[in-house]
Amino acid sequence: MKNKVMERNHVTISGSGERTLVFGHGLGCDQTVWERVAPAFENGWRVVLFDYVGSGRSDRSQYRPSDYNSLEGYARDVIEIIDALDLKDAVFIGHSVSAMIGTLASIKRPEAIGKLIMIGPSPRYLNAPGYPGGYEREDVEELLELMERNYKEWAKYMAPASMKNTDRPFLADELEERFISNDPVIIRQFAEVTFMSDVRDKLAEISIPTLILQAQEDSVAPIEVGKFVHEQIPGSTFRVLSAKGHNPHISDPEETISEIQRYLNQESEIGTSVSGRNRGASW
Repeated sequence: MKNKVMERNHVTISGSGERTLVFGHGLGCDQTVWERVAPAFENGWRVVLFDYVGSGRSDRSQYRPSDYNSLEGYARDVIEIIDALDLKDAVFIGHSVSAMIGTLASIKRPEAIGKLIMIGPSPRYLNAPGYPGGYEREDVEELLELMERNYKEWAKYMAPASMKNTDRPFLADELEERFISNDPVIIRQFAEVTFMSDVRDKLAEISIPTLILQAQEDSVAPIEVGKFVHEQIPGSTFRVLSAKGHNPHISDPEETISEIQRYLNQESEIGTSVSGRNRGASW
């Protein structure tokens, strides 16, 4: 079972240490998206990277639409990876939709995932009464239709819209290449699952220390969404970055690394004797 899971999700392990960081990539990407961030933690931490089925070098033959018709299916894979590695008190770092996938996994296995770090999270992308998710249903339907009609055109449109940083167009080009490298049929379904999901009611169930990193000018997960996530998670910490766009781990890896390290160091100093539910901060 262990080998099957490791191969299915192309799990890679580097670094050394008693504790483990697990990095979860966002929609349309793969584990290489962490190449500017993950190496900074290899001295002192065991670093685990993986690809969701259908992305990167995962075993795409293992993809069954019925298994991945909700975020729960992806969370199940995360739990299987954690079990295969026999992880305890790991830190799950999730970008975008992976933040919510990590949320679902942590609720089911809080003993295995001891901390959550969310980068650009969104529990619901669609606008709702009193909740500015950022998208109208018609907008999402148009994006999904474009993905189905011409996936490359979707990638060409979505990469710069998500990345921002127009003064560095090579960043959007890099993201576009990642989008195109993945299976368009699978990513299209993953996109529908992502943009139509609503796990707002799950946030209050998070019982572990959580850091929310929010970049500015994020068109995918606006700052109002980041604030909402912070307000809903007991004892969470919210940090607005100077980075712009939805992918600060790509555009501003140094700042991303610094904030993650700062949080981990603070949590280490606080110690496990203090409950994460009783302390909260907004930096």
